[in-house]
Amino acid sequence: MATDIQQTTTRIAEIIINELKLEDVTPETFDADLDLVDEIGIDSMDLATIALVLRDEYGIRIDEDDYPKLTTVRIIAEYISTKLAEGK
Repeated sequence: MATDIQQTTTRIAEIIINELKLEDVTPETFDADLDLVDEIGIDSMDLATIALVLRDEYGIRIDEDDYPKLTTVRIIAEYISTKLAEGK
């Protein structure tokens, strides 16, 4: 299970780096506990875009009400793992 979370964390970091066109960072060096809003500065539109990409990538539904909770890559990875376990 830990490996799955690690793979999910790395993939989410890749998606965020690609969508936000972040430079000088790789999925391996991306801090999974960095606050995406406060420390990276993503806005609600960026978060919505990332949520759509994740929805398509993992085939899950991400409720808009949950967006404010998805503040770090680690939290997003745990959220996705939970949704996949629930079959949603």
